Amino acid sequence: MKVLSFNVLVGGEERFDEIRSIVAAERPDLLVLQECVGWEDGGRLRELAGAIGIPAGDEHLVVGTANRRPSGRRYNVCLASRAPILRRAVHAPPFMAHCAVEVELASPGGGDPLLVLGTHLVASDEDARLAEADELLRLLPPELLAVRDCLLVGDLNGLSRHDPYPDDLADRLAEAGIDKYGRPPRFEVMDRLEKAGWVDALRARPRSSRWATAPRGGAGVLVDTRSDYIMLSQPLAARLEWADVVETGTASDHHAVVALLGGH
Repeated sequence: MKVLSFNVLVGGEERFDEIRSIVAAERPDLLVLQECVGWEDGGRLRELAGAIGIPAGDEHLVVGTANRRPSGRRYNVCLASRAPILRRAVHAPPFMAHCAVEVELASPGGGDPLLVLGTHLVASDEDARLAEADELLRLLPPELLAVRDCLLVGDLNGLSRHDPYPDDLADRLAEAGIDKYGRPPRFEVMDRLEKAGWVDALRARPRSSRWATAPRGGAGVLVDTRSDYIMLSQPLAARLEWADVVETGTASDHHAVVALLGGH
């Protein structure tokens, strides 16, 4: 099973051909997209599903309609699954600034369904993200992560202390005018998720040295960061074969993350 997470940047309307090419080249079995602004009618998601051979019906697709932000935009989260969706729920305010899509996917072997959360945590600050992370852990608590196959996929907008950040990260972020991680930069969101039992696929079995998914810049300074994650419960982590970053060029300001899971 191949999983792909991709923030398409404010709907990606003028870049949709590039987005479709990237998704089609990877041909994931589970696709989770963030910032699907203007996708409420499902048309763009159906196009992408068709490009990777996923049926374009409700049994395989979810458009998670997000809260309307002060800009008026809805940063929707969309999901396409080759396996049938057995149950779905979309969690929005007051729990999330954007939303979280929760689904159960049919297991090919007829076992317990795969539990999936696709989400986009708020960019504003670490305290707000910590509150959202706690909501995710309420939906899939540590005791469940210890025994079930679970996935957490999306733009988590948090820093992992296991990524190769330079010692002067705080200075570089300050020079670039980037405040979203705090000063000094904070790592609590990813720490809390990992303490609960989530395993970072890209750190567990990297296929390459690529790791940065969100180059951030300002004032002539570019800082490599990672916002995008595929997280696995402990039982599912045992099936992880590899994970990698998919470079997306001009299709988005984020690179995608991909992971391959083997069978039982």
